Amino acid sequence: MSYNESQNDEAAREKAINDWLPVTSSRNAKWWYSTFHNVTAMVGAGVLSLPYAMAQLGWGPGVAILFLSWVITLYTLWQMVEMHEMVPGKRFDRYHELGQHAFGEKLGLWIVVPQQLVVQVGVNIVYMVTGGKSLKKFHDLVCSDCKDIRLTYFIMIFASVQFVLSHLPNLNSISVISLAAAVMSLSYSTIAWGATLNKGVQPDVDYSYKASTKTGAVFDFFTALGDIAFAYAGHNVILEIQATIPSTPEKPSKKPMWRGAFLAYVVVAICYFPVALIGYWFFGNSVEDNILISLEKPAWLIATANIFVVIHVIGSYQIYAMAVFDMLETALVKKLHFSPSFKLRFVTRTVYVGFTMIVGICIPFFGGLLSFFGGFAFAPTTYFLPCIMWLAIYKPKKFSFSWIANWVCIVLGILLMILSPIGALRHIILTAKDYEFFS
Repeated sequence: MSYNESQNDEAAREKAINDWLPVTSSRNAKWWYSTFHNVTAMVGAGVLSLPYAMAQLGWGPGVAILFLSWVITLYTLWQMVEMHEMVPGKRFDRYHELGQHAFGEKLGLWIVVPQQLVVQVGVNIVYMVTGGKSLKKFHDLVCSDCKDIRLTYFIMIFASVQFVLSHLPNLNSISVISLAAAVMSLSYSTIAWGATLNKGVQPDVDYSYKASTKTGAVFDFFTALGDIAFAYAGHNVILEIQATIPSTPEKPSKKPMWRGAFLAYVVVAICYFPVALIGYWFFGNSVEDNILISLEKPAWLIATANIFVVIHVIGSYQIYAMAVFDMLETALVKKLHFSPSFKLRFVTRTVYVGFTMIVGICIPFFGGLLSFFGGFAFAPTTYFLPCIMWLAIYKPKKFSFSWIANWVCIVLGILLMILSPIGALRHIILTAKDYEFFS
């Protein structure tokens, strides 16, 4: 066989694999797909804890950090969309491929992949627990006289849905689920601030810090930074979403992708800011870490909101899981030379969903731990890793707007990465006595 024939065979094999992998198998997405995929990935049930984060930050710092995070992450999102096709004729379909281009083949993998996996797998475990808890809340509200059912069973019910949906082949095939999830996130956010407005400002509302000591207030402040970082975690799947949009030299994918992503960020603002500001304004420092708990009544409305949360995290779980499936299937087929097949996909995805379910059942307080681990991964992948890549690849002129903007994002992102795990670790230590395995 000649060298050219060998090259052609290799290229054909590579194309066949890419046509099978979940991220690159379908490139016919419309621009609005990126809107609801991004909303679904970004607006997690964490939006309901934003008033609590505001109570730990206070009015001035809280509003400033919430707004700054929105601006910084919108800027880094734009950078990632731009970098997707910076090399003519090539697309960086995955976050780690962009990392490899910026930092080198091996170093790029080691910098990006561990952080991506912490975010994606961590979020999936949290969504297992969140889905189970919201189902349990719905059950307890609708049937208050019924026998109490353990959280474990509700997590298993939620997981059973994921076992089925995880076998859809690619990102485009979950677009209807993602659209439903995006609508749900807007719906339960609106219920949260609408019901709060209806309830009115509490008579004994207090805007001072909840902690009785200065040290406690400082650590609570750090923990709240982690909560806000968690709220802006969608960048980990942004390149994978863009990979599903068709692209030609005349019509690059970055234009429709940016249109969709910007609209998604408008929706994010509509979800985040009213919930955070109205929730804190009306309840002050007595707000619960989930604002739906503070509302309590009317029961039917809170039950509806909890079902909306369940539908949303079903879709959000799939968005993050699809990126993990792509990583696992790429490693199995390209590195370990397994044949692309339904059987391989079925086993891989079933084992992964089972793993996230078992961890969720064993440690249903995983969300408390995630703010610690998340500080190391959420802040870099969303707030400043895109900026470092931009500086490494484009090398903007010193003290130009681009150079200054990127360095400001890097400094603020590194501060966030250092401070939020400190607060989270203290929170874990203080609340560890209340943690219950297999609850």
